[in-house]
Amino acid sequence: MKKKKVVIVMPAYNAVLTVEKTFKDIPKDLADEIILVDDNSRDKTVDIAKKLGITVIKHKKNLGYGGNQKTCYKNALQKGADILIMLHPDYQYDAKLLDKLILPIIDGRYDIMFGSRIRTRQEALSGGMPYIKYLINRVITPIENIILGVNFSEHLSGLRAYHKRVLKTIPYQDFSNDFVFDQQLMASAIACGFKVSEIPVPVRYFSESSSIHYLKGVKFLASSGLVLIQFILHQWGVGSFKIFSKI
Repeated sequence: MKKKKVVIVMPAYNAVLTVEKTFKDIPKDLADEIILVDDNSRDKTVDIAKKLGITVIKHKKNLGYGGNQKTCYKNALQKGADILIMLHPDYQYDAKLLDKLILPIIDGRYDIMFGSRIRTRQEALSGGMPYIKYLINRVITPIENIILGVNFSEHLSGLRAYHKRVLKTIPYQDFSNDFVFDQQLMASAIACGFKVSEIPVPVRYFSESSSIHYLKGVKFLASSGLVLIQFILHQWGVGSFKIFSKI
């Protein structure tokens, strides 16, 4: 069987304190290339990444979380990636588990895999997840499961892996540049019939980790609700939404 080309993409913003630790935890020989897209950081993230031998792309202006991912995926696909892994360089997700994350994709069982941080309440909270974020996660997850027709333990994970056919099918370049990008991508992929699953990963919240602040969090929740409404209308055949079209 021909070896799959694996490319890890890191959407980065002010990750100078954590990018090296994240990089060193990546299993050796897992990735054919690692690409860091810096969203116009104000620190030395780019300098550290270059010293580590990571391929670096720097935005001239801040495009946002979704805009960063668009650059990540576009460049990884251009480099011939068969499997793409999104790993935040803020050390919030355990890179040591990436080989286990992509195995179901390599085996052809699933098209998308993500790491779930919600196995038990005790693990989530002891790992530093703020209680309000845990509570929001617990409220949102069953609603999204019912609407999307899945049964995941969480929907807000930022550790994800994709087979290239997913990103060559869904119109991700037309998605939001904001945090709701992940929600749009998952809803679009499910609407297109792609198979999605999850593996449990440890919870790691600390001061250096990236996080959505209150106002952006409210906007994210409202935008996520809109995506779910659009998904329902799409399933009913009412209206036409670009995020559910195919490239």
